[in-house]
Amino acid sequence: MDADQGVFAVSRLSQRFAVPRPSERRLLALPARQMALVREVVLSLDEQPVVFARSVFPMASLDGELRHLRQLQNRSLGAILFSHPRMRRAPFELARIDGNNAYLPPPLKQAKPAWGRRSCFDLGGKRLMVSEVFLENFRPWPDILPVHRSQRGRVVTAISHQSQ
Repeated sequence: MDADQGVFAVSRLSQRFAVPRPSERRLLALPARQMALVREVVLSLDEQPVVFARSVFPMASLDGELRHLRQLQNRSLGAILFSHPRMRRAPFELARIDGNNAYLPPPLKQAKPAWGRRSCFDLGGKRLMVSEVFLENFRPWPDILPVHRSQRGRVVTAISHQSQ
């Protein structure tokens, strides 16, 4: 990111083989005792945590051309996923969780509730799940978006039918 947006960093909190949570197994259609690689990271901007992310990689998705996902370390999974030409993303599931929810690691718990989202990715028939919780420091845009005075009160449609 450039200096105007701040310094972005990915810090791996944990990465281990484990049985995913029940809702993650349902989403990925995994059997009850199926192990998966579970990776948890915090995304920071200017050393402030802004997003907690948890990724679940079923064992069957960690071979062949996706074998390198086992060694992501502190690299961004998103950069890899969105550069993959065959990547397909399922619709998001959204949730609002308490800031002290057990889903959040202890250092990331907070006083305020947080929005979370998750979705499955399919890369050439291999599935994985990514969930993200947007922490208190997350700011998707400035509180007040600047609008030129010529645009105030004006609604513009993305698709319009021309009468000609």
